[in-house]
Order: sequence, then structure tokens, then C-alpha cells
Amino acid sequence: MADERTPTPAERPDASPPEHLLIVDALEKVYGSGEAATHALKGVSFEFAEAEFASIIGQSGSGKSTLLNLLGLLDTPSGGTVRYRGEDAGSLGKPQRAGLRNSLIGFVFQFHHLLPEFSVYENVAMPSLIAGMADDASLRERAQETLGLLGLDGVADKSANALSGGQKQRVAIARALMNRPALVLADEPTGNLDTSNTDLVYDLFRSINEQTGTAFLIVTHDRGVAQRTDRILEVRDGELVADERNRYLG
Repeated sequence: MADERTPTPAERPDASPPEHLLIVDALEKVYGSGEAATHALKGVSFEFAEAEFASIIGQSGSGKSTLLNLLGLLDTPSGGTVRYRGEDAGSLGKPQRAGLRNSLIGFVFQFHHLLPEFSVYENVAMPSLIAGMADDASLRERAQETLGLLGLDGVADKSANALSGGQKQRVAIARALMNRPALVLADEPTGNLDTSNTDLVYDLFRSINEQTGTAFLIVTHDRGVAQRTDRILEVRDGELVADERNRYLG
């Protein structure tokens, strides 16, 4: 069976070799000290190119969520480094780390975390407003364009609470894309969705990756979900035990 999926920008024959978006080197995370210390991550190292579409798989307690928090600059490692486009995030102060996170990384979680008292537009625009963009016509245009990319035309002025579960998760994805991040980190993004909406969300991820070159790193415990990505990194007991290239036949 031929692979009919559209190649990502990094896979096209005429594309330059992909540069490293992210380099993780000997990453460690220890909670507590002495005999009570818990080694949540143990020397995890890997490289991640621009425009990749990959997954991190592992059972509950394997360390994959700890790894996600460190990659998302939401926590600091006990040892090792996380570099984005050559910049060591560990060498930055809190404001600089927050700026790097807001400019390069978008987050999609299992729970959409929309603010029900706000409109869809206000929820989607929030990262851009936090980044200092003015709430003007250009921001609204960007929000409308992003919602349209996710099949959500015409809902910008609706209350976030008036949407279905699948629509709310798509609004959360739109919010993650508003600052045009280089990387989207998705933590069990379809854990609360039915099969139909799960398929829709992953099809949208793939479409966004192909159209925009946005990289995706999807954290999941479900190998069936991981098999829909191009690369599978497996974490077990805090260690990276496998890093496999996967030929997904969509």
C-alpha cells in the first residue's frame, strides 16, 4: 500500500536538511532528596527537527508528563539541558524563559481549559494578548483565520460554554496556534473525546503540520494513537527506551 500522506516540509525531496528545533541532552529530574528521592527522569537525550510529527508514549508514572513539563519550560531540570534553536533554556531567567515559551511553544491538554465566561474569540486571543499584541482588527483577523483552519468559522462571538466537547477542544487547539508556535506539545489531547472527534483532532494536527510546518510532539499512553505519528519515543521508568521512525499510512 502506498503512503498517500502529503510529505511534511522536512520530508520533501527538494527540502534542505531539517535543522534542530530542540536538543535534549542528559535530562534529569529528581524530586526530594536522600533515600526519599524519586528519579522521575534519568539521562534522557534526543534531538527534534523543525516540522517533525512525533509522539511520546509511556504508561502512567513512566515520566512522560514530567518530560513534557520540562520541554514546555513549565519546570526546570535537576540536570541536563533543553535547547531551543541553540539557546539553552536553563541559562535564562524566569521572564526570558516565559518569553521563549510564549513565542515558540503552543500547548494542548486533555482538558480544554477554556474560560466559560469569555467568548471563543477572547479565549483564542488570550496568548497573543499576554504576549503584548493589541486587541485590534489584525488580532481578530488572525483569530478568525486560525478558527477557520480548524473548521470553526462563525463561532468567534459565541460563548465558549455553548460549544460541544469536540468544538471546545478545537478552540483549545486554535488558542495554541495563535502565536504561530514552532512546536505544539499535546498532552493526551483526545483523552476525553469519542472516536469520531479523536480522528478529527488528529487529522487536524496532521493537516496543520503539513500546511504550516508546525512541529507536533504528542504525549499519549495509547500506542494506537502513537502509530499515527512519524516517530515514536517511548519512556519507561524515567528512561528513553526506544526512539523509532514510523511509516504512518494514513
